[in-house]
Amino acid sequence: MSMYFIGIDISKYKHDCCIISAANQKVVSKVIIKNNKAGFNELLTIIHSLANPADIRIGFESTAHYALNLELFLENSLLTFMEVNPVLISEYKKSKTLRRTKTDSVDCESIARWLMTVEYKPHSKGFYHAYSLKSLTRLRDKLIRQRSFYLVKITNAFSFQLKQLIDRMNFLDKQIEALDCQILEYYEKFDCYLHTIPGIGIIGAATILAEIGDISRFKNSSALVAFAGIDPTVRQSGEFNSTHNHMSKRGSPYLRHAIFLAATTCSFHNSPLNAYYKKKRDQGKHHLTATGAVARKLTTIIYAVLRDSKPYEPKKFC
Repeated sequence: MSMYFIGIDISKYKHDCCIISAANQKVVSKVIIKNNKAGFNELLTIIHSLANPADIRIGFESTAHYALNLELFLENSLLTFMEVNPVLISEYKKSKTLRRTKTDSVDCESIARWLMTVEYKPHSKGFYHAYSLKSLTRLRDKLIRQRSFYLVKITNAFSFQLKQLIDRMNFLDKQIEALDCQILEYYEKFDCYLHTIPGIGIIGAATILAEIGDISRFKNSSALVAFAGIDPTVRQSGEFNSTHNHMSKRGSPYLRHAIFLAATTCSFHNSPLNAYYKKKRDQGKHHLTATGAVARKLTTIIYAVLRDSKPYEPKKFC
């Protein structure tokens, strides 16, 4: 039987699906399904009429919670799927046409055709716990930022405002404490050793794990560095080579923030990476540049620990 590629454009109430046959690379069908069980069953019926599930390649853009129900349904139906970075699809569309057409029908076909050009890396099974952990860590980050906002306001508050702000601060502290307990509970469900790396605590480890997800998605540590957005931009044209390259800051800002917090801790406390930070400073590097170098080195360590599923060993990594 022929292989089929299914691109799905995710939205709140409905999903646009495009099915392309690998045999002739032509569109077999385009269908719109509702974002509910009835719509998912309709898609499942179409899939079973086409080929064996092993010959089906399904892909859609990473769109937060809108795709969660579909992901759970596909996993329970023993079907694999691949989440795609929206930036990759956008760049693929630009490479194929100069027209700036943006419709759900065009997008789902672009996803299906993009799937045909890359190595199919299905999402890991049991992703629900990882999604829950990500939701909790991101909520915690939001509460921490709110608490910081109120902390700044307290310095310029009147007596009545001061009492209100302190009450809000205390409320946020209790919420953050409760979240920490839940995050720890979910983190323990994973066979993860990120917390054994000096400078990374349990909450930091949980945040990094939740943002990275399945480490097998990344072919090497450089891919993970790029996903975190801490890789340098490269600008070169003809005889020109830029010497002032900035950090790309693409990918997950939550992952980047967590890694930089850990890198800052490593740079100023007793850690094998502290010597690396001092070395960069001795070379005349600015503090932020040196911390960025530590962050990149730390990311390679994170990649190795997740890949090998073993505790951190200083002699091996530093």
